[in-house]
Amino acid sequence: MAFLTASAVGFAFAYLLGSTPTGYLAGRVLKGIDIREHGSRSTGATNVLRTLGKWPALAVLVADVLKGVGAIIVARSFCPWLHAQFSSTPLTALDLQIWGPRTVCLAGIAVLLGHSRSIWLNFTGGESAATGLGVLLAMSWPVGLGAAAAFGIVLAIARIVSLSSILASLTAIVLVCGFEHPFSYRLLVIGGGIYVIVRHRANIQRLFARKEPRLGQRSPDMKAEAQV
Repeated sequence: MAFLTASAVGFAFAYLLGSTPTGYLAGRVLKGIDIREHGSRSTGATNVLRTLGKWPALAVLVADVLKGVGAIIVARSFCPWLHAQFSSTPLTALDLQIWGPRTVCLAGIAVLLGHSRSIWLNFTGGESAATGLGVLLAMSWPVGLGAAAAFGIVLAIARIVSLSSILASLTAIVLVCGFEHPFSYRLLVIGGGIYVIVRHRANIQRLFARKEPRLGQRSPDMKAEAQV
């Protein structure tokens, strides 16, 4: 029961951390705009790039990755400590082996949901790709680096961020099944990867229609504003 309580606290923390609307805040602070009313209407780093420029986008990208990293670190370190505060019996190695990966999985799910369904933005948000990368890097760095490499290679060739994110998600799914991982980790990566791909469904439609913007292309509505 104590570990369930600790896991619930970790889930809530991860969700609230993921809900921090970094892209939205960048739009408000730098341009006084609601970024959800521009470009793709996402709060993610790609829409920030098209709407606000590269430096705000870089800051949002780093912050979103760190949200994923932070959620997993807290799940791994803080939740066992919190368990000790609620329980009169110490954690055993078996407890950590069973509950540790489950707690990490719950935190990973929560931070992805928080980023894409922020409580502060009426449950809107980004596509969770950058935050998902942070989760991967903290949970299993070989899988995270593999996904990041796939993203970078596809981006260098195609110059389309959404396509790079989709293929990076598929790469992560393949890699997590190829390395030795707890079942909970595999479940998180497969489920999270599918979730990120589904979040890109509008991008997929534009890709098939050959209308998806390439890297560096600014939002059409912001171009119009600049000419006024």
